[in-house]
Amino acid sequence: MKKFLLLFGGIAMGLFASKQIKENPKAQAAVAEIGKKAKQIGAAVQEGYVEREAQLTKKAPAKKPATARTAKPAATRTAKPAAAKTPAKKPAAKPAASNTDVQ
Repeated sequence: MKKFLLLFGGIAMGLFASKQIKENPKAQAAVAEIGKKAKQIGAAVQEGYVEREAQLTKKAPAKKPATARTAKPAATRTAKPAAAKTPAKKPAAKPAASNTDVQ
């Protein structure tokens, strides 16, 4: 119910504002000024976007060629022996809790 009230209130305010803009020349000038400012902001954002895109699409400077690495012969490579694992041990039964209070 609250959402419907907000919806209808918004519609009513919009209709009232549009009626005031049509009848009042000062309101028309204010709306025109707001439109100009919005277009300026949009143009600035678009300009920044195009500039940044140009920066990102530039080719990176040429990198030095990678130095050739010599691989070790297969005979010198030795596998590490697997570590010997001891089997897991289950803990002994839990000690009984003492109910003696120290005073």
